[in-house]
Amino acid sequence: MLVDEIKNAFGNATDLIIRPFIIDNREITLVMSEVLGSSNYVNDFILKKLLNLKFQSNDLEQELLNLIPTNNGKILDNLNDMTDYICMGFALLIFSKTKCLAIEARATVDRGIPSVSNESTVMGSKDAFNENFNTNVGLIRRRLRTCNLFVDGMFIGKNSKTKIGILYMNNIAIKKNVMAIKEHLNKINVDGIIDSGVLKSYLDTKTSVLFPTITSTERPDKVAQALLEGKIAIVTDNSPFALITPTFFVDYLHTSDDYYGKAINASFIRIVRFIAFLIAIFIPALYIALTTHNQDILPLSLFLNFMEQRSSVPFSALIEAIFMSISFEILRESDIRKPASMGSSVSILGGLILGDAAVAAGIISPIMIIVISISAISGLAFSSMEMISALRWWRFILLFLAMFFGLFGIFVGFIVLIASLVTTSSLNVPYLAPFSPFIKSELGDALIKGSHKKLRKRNPLLTKNIIREKVNNEENNHN
Repeated sequence: MLVDEIKNAFGNATDLIIRPFIIDNREITLVMSEVLGSSNYVNDFILKKLLNLKFQSNDLEQELLNLIPTNNGKILDNLNDMTDYICMGFALLIFSKTKCLAIEARATVDRGIPSVSNESTVMGSKDAFNENFNTNVGLIRRRLRTCNLFVDGMFIGKNSKTKIGILYMNNIAIKKNVMAIKEHLNKINVDGIIDSGVLKSYLDTKTSVLFPTITSTERPDKVAQALLEGKIAIVTDNSPFALITPTFFVDYLHTSDDYYGKAINASFIRIVRFIAFLIAIFIPALYIALTTHNQDILPLSLFLNFMEQRSSVPFSALIEAIFMSISFEILRESDIRKPASMGSSVSILGGLILGDAAVAAGIISPIMIIVISISAISGLAFSSMEMISALRWWRFILLFLAMFFGLFGIFVGFIVLIASLVTTSSLNVPYLAPFSPFIKSELGDALIKGSHKKLRKRNPLLTKNIIREKVNNEENNHN
């Protein structure tokens, strides 16, 4: 029997509800998952109607469809489809040996719309994505109320069958980029995709080993802004983060607050972030190079001050820097993984041990603590964990180059860094645009932000509809 086949397919799972009924002298069996389906919905909208059912014909299929009006009901005659629908929260009404009616009866298992936790802003919206696919798409559609916002869905994972949504503006995004994303997703053949972070690892370009080429965000307003620029967003079921591609290096210098305030203030903060990027990578290496290989560049008084502080330290400057950097990373990781109530205690304890105690013991010089602290704090100016990790790796690379080759090693490392950025691409789009290739129209929203009135053009690498007013006028005429 069909019921036995479903039971065997689930291995007699304890959360599988199988309830037979005799309705007007005909047997109908209800099958659903207790944890995925809503018992209240089934009791109030399905069972009550079934108990009062009087069949007018022998066509049970049509009788049931007419009895229980649903916008998402479907007749199934395949066992694999039946098990899939049960796993999606549907209730099955089996009325024959081979067929059943699947009725959507999903239980609400999400946590509502949370507040932003990782990418907080002062004046921006406070709502964030949650683990519900429909809620996340709805948060985006609430901001882009147009039929030009297309959502193409698919399921990935042989066992997880995770729902994936590809969002793009049909009148703005380049179709070639959309097709490239779909082809890439279709090639993913794995047991399961549990979160957008797992999906990101399959989509990330091989042209960059360290720098992130796909943006992960919890902010629906950031996704809406990216879609208007011609980018593509990917929403993953059971994940509170959406992916945005393609991504440029300058995107990590921008925040949502940049577009809610005056252009001059946003430009100043972007310059500060860029300086923080350089400090996070180069300051420790520069200190090591000047104190070990290129002392003649320093003023004599400053050089003597450095040497006096390091006179009691038994380790080389490189060992000092590595020890302090690894200690900070351990402290930061402990701070992230611990509950909020314990995080501050860990930070205070770590600061005391790595600060006063290390200096008093003669293990670390005071200037090295200052240098590594400034470098580490500068890296925290970025909210992207992948960008912070990239800065960490480049900091260590420059440290070793400075230790062995001095300022010449730093210069070589700088050339390699620029070459890495120039050769990196995201969805076949140059990562360092609009600087390489040079796009004059995009400079108004790269490092220096222009006023909203001057930002009339979109990035030609992302869309063919470059003029914003032209597209808006076409949409208004269409409406």
